[in-house]
Amino acid sequence: MAAIPVSLRRLVIQRANNLCEYCGLSQLGQAATFHIDHVIPVVAGGLTTEDNLALACVSCSLYKGARQDVEDPETNKMVPIFNPRQQSWREHFCWNDVQIVGLTAVGRATVNALKLNRAIILAIREEEKLLGRHPP
Repeated sequence: MAAIPVSLRRLVIQRANNLCEYCGLSQLGQAATFHIDHVIPVVAGGLTTEDNLALACVSCSLYKGARQDVEDPETNKMVPIFNPRQQSWREHFCWNDVQIVGLTAVGRATVNALKLNRAIILAIREEEKLLGRHPP
């Protein structure tokens, strides 16, 4: 896989306002550098272009991997994973304090697949809330 040019990397980070485009976690104060995620994975023909890149925290990036479709836990049907370049976060998700609630099949499936409400991320969001960085 070709390296992502620095100027493109900066554009993705700035466009995302230093927030993971899947879970909303702020990159500020995190020890690990967030990943530049190929929304459509390279192995599926995704290009290293502005319209196919998203800022993702390490956890979201690793849980997403090269998946494009994930199972909706409510219907057990496969649906596309949330695409931050083509879909609105607020259409598919909402906040219930520090938990992310999936509002649609895509939202529910993404919350489940990326484990967006696991215990450690809830604890991080509680801390972010105290620092005034949550909700994003």
